[in-house]
Amino acid sequence: MVAMRWAIILLFAPALAAQPAYDLLLRNGHLVDPKNGISGRRDVAIKDGRIANVSARIDPARAVKAIDLEGLHVTPGLIDLHAHIIPGAGLRGSLPIDQNVYADSHTLRSCVTTAVDAGSSGWRTFAAFRETVAGQVYTRVFALINIVGAGQGGGASEQNVDDMDPEATAAAIKANRDLIVGIKTAHYRGPEWVAVERAVKAGELAGVPVMVDYGAFRPERPFQELVLKKLRPNDIYTHTYLGAVPMLDENGKLLPYLLEARRRGVKFDVGHGGGSFLFRQAVPAIRQGFLPDSISTDLHTGSMNGAMNNMLNVMSKFLNMGMRLEDVVGSSTWNPARQIQRTELGHLGAGAPADIAVLRVETGTFGFVDVSGGKLTGTRRLACEMTIRDGHVVYDLNGLTRTEWDRLEKDYRADPASGWDWVIGSPRLGLNAPGARKQ
Repeated sequence: MVAMRWAIILLFAPALAAQPAYDLLLRNGHLVDPKNGISGRRDVAIKDGRIANVSARIDPARAVKAIDLEGLHVTPGLIDLHAHIIPGAGLRGSLPIDQNVYADSHTLRSCVTTAVDAGSSGWRTFAAFRETVAGQVYTRVFALINIVGAGQGGGASEQNVDDMDPEATAAAIKANRDLIVGIKTAHYRGPEWVAVERAVKAGELAGVPVMVDYGAFRPERPFQELVLKKLRPNDIYTHTYLGAVPMLDENGKLLPYLLEARRRGVKFDVGHGGGSFLFRQAVPAIRQGFLPDSISTDLHTGSMNGAMNNMLNVMSKFLNMGMRLEDVVGSSTWNPARQIQRTELGHLGAGAPADIAVLRVETGTFGFVDVSGGKLTGTRRLACEMTIRDGHVVYDLNGLTRTEWDRLEKDYRADPASGWDWVIGSPRLGLNAPGARKQ
């Protein structure tokens, strides 16, 4: 009997050995993974939507498909901490989001795999937001819920103190912890700290961070008091390089209170937007070592065709202002993952979700613009070559995963009934791959 079992094992051993260990292998790229302290040539293997192996060399024969990324950079999928997005269709009747954009139209082509909607919905409107997230988009979507119950509607609604309910906001967070990662307060114009204080109270009740868009600057509530007294460690100030933020003294020196706020644990987010980033603030601050904790777009219809443009354009500005590529990537991956308490993201350690950005660092002469029309001329620009979400290739600029057209008859067939592509009998990792849209 024992001999028979061994005979069966020996009989099937060649077939078992021939089974590919990995679904997809990214070869010869320069891996930048700040969380794991890697900046160098590595191969990255993916299996079942997760990182299976990161090594100096992995045999390409062990993968269903291997892609040569010589000359390209591989990083964790980018995380945009501050965006204004419509997860799916049909929200305009339920939420005040006239400037929001459809997520997948802007994220995937910029190597963004995770986007955080910053305050579109409040506790009274989050159900409508949630309904459109599950199964609607490829982008991994989270939300900062607005302290205003109606959400970010502009005008009088954002001044409605009676609609700022810490207990109801905290209850909504506790009921939706899979999607809500924090609280947003924005645009409050009153002289009191009520909006910030109620957002912080809700944050304390729910155990989540608060992001503050300071809104109108009032002498009764100076900015220094916000970051030195009102915000807690790990709370986030967005629009760091806004013109109205006092950052520099009359001699262009960084004001010491900013470093004190950072020592307290307050996080400083870029939040570029359509009116919230100036080189005359950012360049001196960065030269003096005041780097952003997180790089984000504040993506909306008023910023996407202006100076902001997209995530990689914003990252490129910081690259050309003197930040190391490793720090730019860290501020766009691991740092925001920690800020929203989603540390399974933002890195490519074994077992992590296979959210991956493949970047090309272009060299030449490039112009970058701020919101006042100021221009910075730079020599490097980041471009998105490929985006992988949960192990599926969802953007492939130059068809690195594809087969030359004149070879298709040899190894390609389409299944029109399912809409899936197939390569050598195995599901192609692509837009229609099963599971690509799961949240």
